[in-house]
Amino acid sequence: MYYYSLNEYLKQTFGEKVYKLSLDGGMTCPNRDGTLDTRGCIFCSAGGSGEFAAERGKSVAAQIEEAKRRITAKSDCRRFIAYFQPFSNTYAPVERLRALFEQAMAPDDIAALSVATRPDCLDNDTVALLAELNRQKPVWVELGLQTIHAKTARYIRRGYDLSVYDDAVRRLHAVGVQVITHVILGLPGESREEILQSVRYAGERSDGVKLQLLHVLKGTDLQKDYEAGRFSVLSMEAYIDLLCDCVEILPRGTVIHRLTGDGDKRLLVAPLWSADKKRVLNAINRAFLERNIEQGKKDTNLH
Repeated sequence: MYYYSLNEYLKQTFGEKVYKLSLDGGMTCPNRDGTLDTRGCIFCSAGGSGEFAAERGKSVAAQIEEAKRRITAKSDCRRFIAYFQPFSNTYAPVERLRALFEQAMAPDDIAALSVATRPDCLDNDTVALLAELNRQKPVWVELGLQTIHAKTARYIRRGYDLSVYDDAVRRLHAVGVQVITHVILGLPGESREEILQSVRYAGERSDGVKLQLLHVLKGTDLQKDYEAGRFSVLSMEAYIDLLCDCVEILPRGTVIHRLTGDGDKRLLVAPLWSADKKRVLNAINRAFLERNIEQGKKDTNLH
């Protein structure tokens, strides 16, 4: 089973290991400021999925230095990706975005810029800015699609139609900006086939994908539904089996940026097995190896 990892892609592209610096641009989201809703997506924490980002309120330059110190204390990494993570990082006037992104890209050891956002927060001026910056250093845009199914999108309060995602991908690709699509595996009410449909759809349209285990976090409306018994979370074995199927159907050139994801242990309600990251990754690697062995046996039998 072929798996094109982010680590492999980065080494091929930049010639060495590259680490992400998670930064906070001080944004909010149309799902929180009242434009679409005030509650956010049903699974999103109060921190806007940015619990591992640098401290909000500090300058971008200060956040970068702080994040670098944490990473270089544990590794000899020399190059980094400036990653704007919490909330919707194009949800601001283009002049503010320019100031933030240019400051983040300025250091010589920043190899690329990665911007997590919503596809409905990408007007033409913002796309033009991203295209301009992409001519200086690589720019990636991460889009939180999560699912292609309308019923699930309504349940999670995503707030935009699939056509909005399609249009954003088209416009970003038209100016040469790479797209990374997030898909959540295990959303309530979705069948295995529906999950695979979302993964296949994202893979066919994206340069990279993030496959994210559904986490139930404290303080979310998803927690209320979980504790009311309205859905159950995947076991580790079920998740890894599903993950193997997802990886197998992705186009060969799709970079897999994430295989599971981390929930903040202070906020994690379920599944608790996901908190043991080393155990989970070891189990995933074993499962991939077993799939490869099984596929090898099938290929041998065919001959």
